[in-house]
Amino acid sequence: MTKLLATAMLLSVSVGQAIAAAPPAGPNASGEWLVADGTARIRIAPCGKVLCGNVTWTKAPPGPDVNNPDPEKRSRPLLGVEILSGMAPAGPNRWKGSVYNAQNGKTYDAVISLQSADVLKIEGCVLGGLLCGGENWTRAGETTGSIRPARAAPAH
Repeated sequence: MTKLLATAMLLSVSVGQAIAAAPPAGPNASGEWLVADGTARIRIAPCGKVLCGNVTWTKAPPGPDVNNPDPEKRSRPLLGVEILSGMAPAGPNRWKGSVYNAQNGKTYDAVISLQSADVLKIEGCVLGGLLCGGENWTRAGETTGSIRPARAAPAH
């Protein structure tokens, strides 16, 4: 009987740990997002325990990251650059971290929040939150607006 009780206790601890390690259910910011002006797509995905967002598409041919404050990074292509970093959960459907603005090379404190399943609000702030600005991004489907799925490379 004691062996059965010990096994049941061990099983309940293991199940409890598995449930605690499972990702939270409910709305998720992960996925592909079209920025407000339609000029870029950002893929948000887990990076360890936080979310990160990388540029996956731009309307104009992507150039280098010329405004980056790090001279070593100014020649890197903008495609693939991480613009959302360290987005940690900060409440229901809300994450806090930082956003990199490639247009001016600055990084700002940022909050992203799901307004609905297909609308993500992003806000960037300076001066400890004294001045903030934001916009809504829309979830991108396979073909959103003028975006076409990437073509496969020709077989050789």
